[in-house]
Amino acid sequence: MAEPFKNFIDRALVERMAARLAAAGPGFDAAAFVHQASAGLEALELKARTLQLCAALEATLPADFAAAADRLDAAMAGDDGLASWALWPVGEFVARRGLATPERALATLRLLTQRFTAEFAIRPFIVEHPALVYTTLSRWAEDPDENVRRLASEGTRPRLPWGQRLTALVADPAPNLPLLRRLQDDPSEFVRRSVANHLNDIAKDHPALVVDWVREQLPGAGTERLALLRHASRTLVKQGDAAMLALWGHGSAFEGDAELVLAPSRLAVGDTLSLSLTLASRAAEPQRLVVDYRVHHVKADGRRTAKVFKGWKLELAPGASVTLARRHSMKPVTTRRYFAGAHRVDIQVNGSVVAGAEFELAL
Repeated sequence: MAEPFKNFIDRALVERMAARLAAAGPGFDAAAFVHQASAGLEALELKARTLQLCAALEATLPADFAAAADRLDAAMAGDDGLASWALWPVGEFVARRGLATPERALATLRLLTQRFTAEFAIRPFIVEHPALVYTTLSRWAEDPDENVRRLASEGTRPRLPWGQRLTALVADPAPNLPLLRRLQDDPSEFVRRSVANHLNDIAKDHPALVVDWVREQLPGAGTERLALLRHASRTLVKQGDAAMLALWGHGSAFEGDAELVLAPSRLAVGDTLSLSLTLASRAAEPQRLVVDYRVHHVKADGRRTAKVFKGWKLELAPGASVTLARRHSMKPVTTRRYFAGAHRVDIQVNGSVVAGAEFELAL
């Protein structure tokens, strides 16, 4: 099992932070920082640990933000400077204390993002100082460092996981589009992946905008841009968006017969469900198919809500048949709670449901 993220913010990290901050210049009370930052730390979850270290920074760094930022910049310098998880509370500090002096704060975030990420810390500045931030991001989109260029895309994502939702950009993502155009062919895959995820965010609220983007950018696209556009299209493809499916050559309805078999028909939370799907073509031409499946989970009130899972892409020859198999885990996950009852699986081919079956889940 992977190490819980919260365990990366521990007393050893606190002590390393104190040592680096003390080495960055005179006047830092390292003992006070360690005492406040580490008190009861093991009992806290990730966010609470981050906030506790941030509070310790607020208590021990200079009240003047520029002076505090100078010390933080110095503490990040060098191969042994502050990096990785130590910089999450630093970003929180900059977001809290730097809003009144945004130019100075953004300079520190540019350094920070090269050693961890500033995608969360920059978001309050986008809300409070949009003109300054977008002028800065336009410059950063040409920065020699890929981490800085990525921040121009990742930091402005309307629905960034774990990040403050940028409601104005959810409503109207237009300010972000020039940045994405400049970055979509970036030489770094790290940056391009962020652009794809950003466009996928936008697709959740403005599907037609992303369909138009893909339609415009597909002609003549090279391998790297094609990969970006496919990743940006994934939510709309899973949702069966007809226009997006057509752009990728999957706009035609399936011609043929589909049979879905689920086994076992009754299982418990933690078990694995086996799906066996047979597709038999009745078409005179080959068919390019995107096959996904929807699991309709029972909720606490007895209603069912669907989640789409990726399945298969294939070309089915005229008159041919194929059997596809998938094992679907019903193990508990942090993002979904299971309830007993009759669940359903539907098969979606090129955006349309062609087969379905039910299974019973027991707790």
